[in-house]
Amino acid sequence: MIAFLDELLWGKVLIVALLAIGLLLTIRSRFVQFRYFFHMFRMLGNSFATEEGQLSSFQALALSVAGRVGAGNIAGVAVAISLGGPGAIFWMWLIALIGMATSFFECVIAQVFKQTEPDGTFRGGPAYYMEKALGQRWMGSLFSFLLLVTFGFGFNAVQSYTVATSIDDTFGIPTKITGLILMVILGLVIFGGVKRIAQIAEFIVPAMAGSYLLMTLFVLITNIRELPGVISLIISSAFGLNQAIAGGIGVALMFGIKRGLFSNEAGLGSAPNVAAVAYVKHPVNQGIIQSFSVFVDTIIMCTCTATVILLSSVYQPGSEAQGVLLTQSAMAEHVGNWGRAFISIALVLFAFTSIIYNYYLGENSLNFFSEENKLVFNIFRVLTLALIIWGAVQDLSTVFGFADITMGLLALVNIFALFKLVNLGLRVMKDFDEQMTRGIKEPIFDARRFADVNLDPKSWPTEGLLVDSPLSTDRV
Repeated sequence: MIAFLDELLWGKVLIVALLAIGLLLTIRSRFVQFRYFFHMFRMLGNSFATEEGQLSSFQALALSVAGRVGAGNIAGVAVAISLGGPGAIFWMWLIALIGMATSFFECVIAQVFKQTEPDGTFRGGPAYYMEKALGQRWMGSLFSFLLLVTFGFGFNAVQSYTVATSIDDTFGIPTKITGLILMVILGLVIFGGVKRIAQIAEFIVPAMAGSYLLMTLFVLITNIRELPGVISLIISSAFGLNQAIAGGIGVALMFGIKRGLFSNEAGLGSAPNVAAVAYVKHPVNQGIIQSFSVFVDTIIMCTCTATVILLSSVYQPGSEAQGVLLTQSAMAEHVGNWGRAFISIALVLFAFTSIIYNYYLGENSLNFFSEENKLVFNIFRVLTLALIIWGAVQDLSTVFGFADITMGLLALVNIFALFKLVNLGLRVMKDFDEQMTRGIKEPIFDARRFADVNLDPKSWPTEGLLVDSPLSTDRV
């Protein structure tokens, strides 16, 4: 049943849906992900600004990167190559470049419809814009349930499995012991709320991503002569020109899109839950920042892993090494056995931040149903901790198969909502574009220009904007 549903979703439905929404948003926005690409770097410098008690744009970025940069970048890439051939990497690139536009719009819309909590913090995401923008609470409830199952349970099991098998291969520690340790550490963190999670991510993410990037760059530089051959292999395999390795264009395409979405989550509806909690002056600011995180995740981090694998002799079509073990063996070939330990340690850090990120998404899902029921939240925490141990002792096909199905259903619900809200997203983007054209370096979202939209007045107050100019974006 898992194999049948997996093939139906990823072999037919989602390939069309993801490419369709990504191309639609890319074309209608006049390639917004490329128009504002260099603007992303300038915005990173301003992303630390916030108001007291709120999460900064950078903290939201770090939290979303913590979720995106995880098992998908180390194990997911290896799985894509093992099952779909090197050509799967090309389709991961393509889905990421297109997905940057999808992520931009879903995060912009989530910012527009965020709501202020009693403690002054923000909360939002696809479930909220499904209810407030589309008037479909049932759709928001369905999305929240799928988000809870996918991230709160499924993806945490995947992360736990990947870490446990890596530690077992490198240090000989049984998977049950690793799962138990992860469970204890996670239990100490999840009771601190999103602020503690963001603070941890803000510290760990730059360090872990930077060290992994430096290590892979060392491998690339020392094998620079073989790099053109690897790029040629990826492209030729993507179009079925190397059948012995790629297994055909269809297989490469399916696994490239599947593992690409698992890694960068563009269109999945997960990142908007984090994007909505940040304090920004205009929703487009957070859209641009989150679009950049897709680029970092797939174009940079996943490519590093892929080249490390393909520059080695470890990968062979039909080889037994799969998942994180393939990545570890490849790194060990390049730098020695200590490279195996390095991958394990990096994976632990990547997976740890991803697990707490996944937990937050699950908590956000429950919050959509009930904000006050502490018993429900405590039951969810216990189940999350139990799934950490369960995932650690499962096999590759069961864990990834379960996560693939729930992820696919989650994406379909979010993509449907995005199709409905394309015009609104373009309207918000146009407001930002016009202010930039007029020379306003930091555009401000004036809620009065969107009086027909069901906005939360506490999240987008109009106090401080010039009363005599309803279209003004200057503050008194």
